[in-house]
Amino acid sequence: MIKLNEHYTEIGNSYLFAEVARRVSEYRNSHPDRKVISLGIGDITQPIVPAVIDAITAATAEMGKTETLRGYAPYEGYDFLVQAILKHDFADRGIAIEADEIFVSDGAKSDTGNIGDILGADNRIAITDPAYPVYVDTNRMAGREIELLPCTPANGFVPDFPEQTADVIYLCYPNNPTGTVLTKAVLKLWVDYALKHKSLILYDAAYEAFVSEADIPRSIFEIEGAREVAIEFRSFSKTAGFTGLRAGYTVVPKDLTAKTSKGETLSLNAMWRRRQSTKFNGTAYVIQRGAEAVYSPEGQRQTKETIEYYMQNAKIIKSGLESIGLKCYGGTNAPYIWCRTPDNMTSWDFFDLLLNKAQVVGTPGSGFGTAGEGFFRFTAFGHKNDTVEAIKRMTSV
Repeated sequence: MIKLNEHYTEIGNSYLFAEVARRVSEYRNSHPDRKVISLGIGDITQPIVPAVIDAITAATAEMGKTETLRGYAPYEGYDFLVQAILKHDFADRGIAIEADEIFVSDGAKSDTGNIGDILGADNRIAITDPAYPVYVDTNRMAGREIELLPCTPANGFVPDFPEQTADVIYLCYPNNPTGTVLTKAVLKLWVDYALKHKSLILYDAAYEAFVSEADIPRSIFEIEGAREVAIEFRSFSKTAGFTGLRAGYTVVPKDLTAKTSKGETLSLNAMWRRRQSTKFNGTAYVIQRGAEAVYSPEGQRQTKETIEYYMQNAKIIKSGLESIGLKCYGGTNAPYIWCRTPDNMTSWDFFDLLLNKAQVVGTPGSGFGTAGEGFFRFTAFGHKNDTVEAIKRMTSV
């Protein structure tokens, strides 16, 4: 008889965004004459910028010639992309990272889920609540003990330290779903905690390109001591619209070590390299050329314009919701607006109200964790005209 990994039974039968999609599909099938506007999933609506398209087109043409054909990509990424990442994201900002500490992948979701492959199942995990569901679900799949750290208006969305010492800590800033941030001073406290307790911080910086305020770190490696305690995840999905192309990277400093049950000390950088070479065949050459183009002068200018477009949407959403008395957070350094539901409604009740009365879709906060109940997430990744129309509809309900 085949035996199941029974930890999978602990995560429920439906991923949050799959359930949102199911409900929206049912509504559309029943009301084909009504236009539904989505401010829910964080997918792109603006075209990939010309610099990236040109690079991908040229790289695709290379694949049609024997002398420039590329096969399997290097597990860690092509050097041309690694060097571009190294210069723009770290060296130019005074951050000491080495080329062999960067691992190009197909996105931050994969890496934040897969990083657990090199971590023992007996590690005690601390995760902010609410949180991107992948953090919790993948650790439940592995059977790890999880402590949730509530992030609410009461603590300014800054998590308290775990009640029990955590071996591994998940932090995502700018935050998904709340859109809130940590200052450098607060993030330093978490690095100091990890140094003191020999913990590992898994830092999801997928939204760093949206940071607009000076005191907000774009990388945990801006903080002294972080190389000894942190792994950082980056994504081209939100920075440059790669949700349909898939590219990201993970930084695993060589300073990081962990112990085996026999007391042997091993390098996490070496272990992640071993994991990737076994389970991952590299990001496609044409996609990596596209990612490299993000760092060109034209790519930087064009992607910045796209980010500004989305952040204008964020202002429209936040000001519109506040005009009808909803308390909102985020929307300044992140493309997400986190608001309280009206009249103590549950998150899913508010979802159904907006879908049925206004034909507007958002994401129920409870889907991100217990502390998300009574809240709702709106995303700025929409067309401006749709965003304006969605606010108009909601203010009239």
